[in-house]
Amino acid sequence: MPRSLRPAKGSLVNTDVGALKGVGPALGKKLAKLGIETLQDVLFHLPFRYEDRTRVTPIGAVRPGEAYVLEGDVVACDVAYGRRRSLLAYLQDETGKIGLRFYHFSKAQHHNLKTAGRIRCFGEVRSGASGPEIYHPEYSKLSANEPMEEALTPIYPATEGVSQARYRSMAEQVLARLEAHPLEEIVEGSWPLSLNEAIRYLHHPPPDADTSQMLEGIHPAQARLAFEELTAHQVSLRIVRAEIQKLTAPLLNAPAQKYEEARNSFGFKLTNAQARVSAEVAEDMMKPRPSLRLVQGDVGSGKTVIAALAATHTHENNLQTALMAPTELLAEQHFINVSGWLNPLGIKTAWLSGRVTGKKREEELTRIAMGDASVVIGTHALFQKDVHFKSLGLVIVDEQHRFGVHQRLALREKGTDGNSSPHQLVMTATPIPRTLSMSMYADMDVSLIDELPPGRTPITTTVISDEKRDSVISRVADACAEGRQAYWVCTLIEESEALQCQAAETTAEELHKILSDVRIGLVHGRMTSQAKTAVMNEFKAGNLDLLVATTVIEVGVDVPNASLMIIENSERLGLAQLHQLRGRIGRGSAASNCVLLYKKPLGKISRERLEVMRQSNDGFFIAERDLKIRGPGELLGARQSGALQFRIADLMRDQAMLQDVRRTAQALLEESPDEADRLVRRWIKDPERVGQV
Repeated sequence: MPRSLRPAKGSLVNTDVGALKGVGPALGKKLAKLGIETLQDVLFHLPFRYEDRTRVTPIGAVRPGEAYVLEGDVVACDVAYGRRRSLLAYLQDETGKIGLRFYHFSKAQHHNLKTAGRIRCFGEVRSGASGPEIYHPEYSKLSANEPMEEALTPIYPATEGVSQARYRSMAEQVLARLEAHPLEEIVEGSWPLSLNEAIRYLHHPPPDADTSQMLEGIHPAQARLAFEELTAHQVSLRIVRAEIQKLTAPLLNAPAQKYEEARNSFGFKLTNAQARVSAEVAEDMMKPRPSLRLVQGDVGSGKTVIAALAATHTHENNLQTALMAPTELLAEQHFINVSGWLNPLGIKTAWLSGRVTGKKREEELTRIAMGDASVVIGTHALFQKDVHFKSLGLVIVDEQHRFGVHQRLALREKGTDGNSSPHQLVMTATPIPRTLSMSMYADMDVSLIDELPPGRTPITTTVISDEKRDSVISRVADACAEGRQAYWVCTLIEESEALQCQAAETTAEELHKILSDVRIGLVHGRMTSQAKTAVMNEFKAGNLDLLVATTVIEVGVDVPNASLMIIENSERLGLAQLHQLRGRIGRGSAASNCVLLYKKPLGKISRERLEVMRQSNDGFFIAERDLKIRGPGELLGARQSGALQFRIADLMRDQAMLQDVRRTAQALLEESPDEADRLVRRWIKDPERVGQV
């Protein structure tokens, strides 16, 4: 990305946040976690809600669930003893009385509050044991003619160690500097507010501001900033595309005999979609520029086939392929499939994961460095420093959004030599709605495998309360008695892998006792890679009837005879994950059923999710609904990918802007490249490295 003109000295763009009063090195580190390094960053870290502290409410008019400013006299203050010791004070005005309860307090606070007299406090009212109460209110002793706040009080997204009061103080300091050092207006448009006015308004909204609009993110001040942020992302992607076009890449000859042999080695005829996409990938690699293609395909659509053909094409040109997957199980599945297809053709494969150690690892590293291994398959272990390729021509990343930016970049750099860079193929089974695809993958060519292999039967999905668990277990017994196989997936809301594994072990024991005739296997994340593979192979071979598993089976497991899946606590999973799990069945000709067990009571969002799953098997419909329910960040793994870290914009909410955004980005790049660069740096941290991915 070209270097831009430097901002003026003293501007908010290049002044470190440490220049603010009260911000030392320790606080600076905490702010860096929020992405706040400069004074400009402070301004773009916007409030996510507001509190109205501009007027005092009579105590008699308060309602539970709302926050208020109250004034009155402290008429009692004593330690209350119940299940938990607390300090309980009573505040009274002419209209009523309310309790102020503190669970964390000191003797000094007790004394000071008891003798405080008249105070002003703020907090959310709840229904307590003694009537209306406020837990841990903010309060201060009231002096004569003490002024009220003149604007709504902003509440900022915070991190540990950065209090609201501290952040408000920082924002006030930067807003004071905004007069002398306004931010540059880069994106023109017919906005009711300038950039600087919009920022000032959102940090300091007047008492009559439409807070409902602001909570939804649709206030004109927010729209002004969202448009600029979306334009910055669009510009960055176009710059990346242009930079990639300046690089050279290995120029491959057309696919030849080995490629045809590979096509015939699969044991099935390619679908029209698979044939079309594999041809698009091959055509990419016959050009002297690095290809960057995103292959989207619903679960079971045959993305591994595309990868195997691309690797064969690369091998025919005496170059190596690296195929990276996010989990050992998925990487192993790829290795089994790809080596099974290609080894008989004389195309040698290597396997590298964190569990490959010692002498075996040394042997694999030597084979990779010597070029003896044409296709190297593994996990993030592929980009470690001691892995050297002889001639890397193609990098394939599966489920790319699960890898961090720097991980993907490190793998690509394994094949970079001077101005030459390997071709890249990115695969995902998370269908990306067109809205996102156009906006966030503008730097990629996109191929869609929009056809499932023949013989697949649609999956019937039912949603059942776990109160009927016994009847579901009976259903599993019947299916296994008929010679079919089933999955029982255990999920927990806790992030702890240990708890998930424990839940799976407990469930397996319970089912063993009830289903004594059923052969049951168990797979979870704490088992060794070899143990997991052994159980999966037993299940594949039909030696097990029921597989109890955690969500480790989410991707890459293919057992055509498995036609029943039970997902426990299904309300706790997102749509994308539920769809991925369900995709493990329906791979054969037998009618397949997925049972989503849930615990009552069911929340609104959970009910929406489960209803979508019941209605549809269409990955794109499900992804669109997931986008509406959860937003783009979670759908594409934004926290890891570096691609969707929007501060203000929301692709679903703001999609009506996208056409204008693309036009504005194009015009800016053509007419004002320096301004375009400054815009990108305003909104995106480290744009060069993000872009190179």
